[in-house]
Amino acid sequence: MEAKRWTVQIFITEEDDETRARAVLTTRDSSAVTGRGVARRNPIDRPVPEIGDELAASRALEDLAIRLHDVAADDIVDMTGPVRS
Repeated sequence: MEAKRWTVQIFITEEDDETRARAVLTTRDSSAVTGRGVARRNPIDRPVPEIGDELAASRALEDLAIRLHDVAADDIVDMTGPVRS
């Protein structure tokens, strides 16, 4: 059995009180799916960049999971044809 390897890279940027993350899944055939997440610090909270990074990254991964599920659903429809009632 052959093992497959997919890679997820997370890119994080911070600007003022906002942290943005982009999670990019790359498969062996170079297909890519991207998820995005944002975290905003309340101005009255202490600045703790790690928390913004964690929240933005987790939201990007959640978005990536939803998008990957949509890709799989589209592939199923393509393979099985239109649904008939």
